[in-house]
Amino acid sequence: MVWDLSRALHKKAEVETARLQVFAFQQRARAIGLMAQSHGLNGKALASELAVLPDDLLIAQLCRLTGQDQAGMVAAFQTALADAWQQLAAEQGDPTPHRLA
Repeated sequence: MVWDLSRALHKKAEVETARLQVFAFQQRARAIGLMAQSHGLNGKALASELAVLPDDLLIAQLCRLTGQDQAGMVAAFQTALADAWQQLAAEQGDPTPHRLA
């Protein structure tokens, strides 16, 4: 039986990529929820509806729902993303990939 380093590295890359994608999706959904809560909207319902939208459509929908201008919404969403990252990192740990060396 031979241990295949290449195969092990590919498997590690797949696991790390999947973990980072999950974290990024959770961050985006939480940021949308935070934005909704700050405007008195249902955060869970809005996050489940908007989390899969591309950024430009997401910002447009948030502007329509909140009545805020686009530049202000982009800045507020960036702040919400940073807050969501901090919250998730505190709950789940830092998402930075684990180095082998």
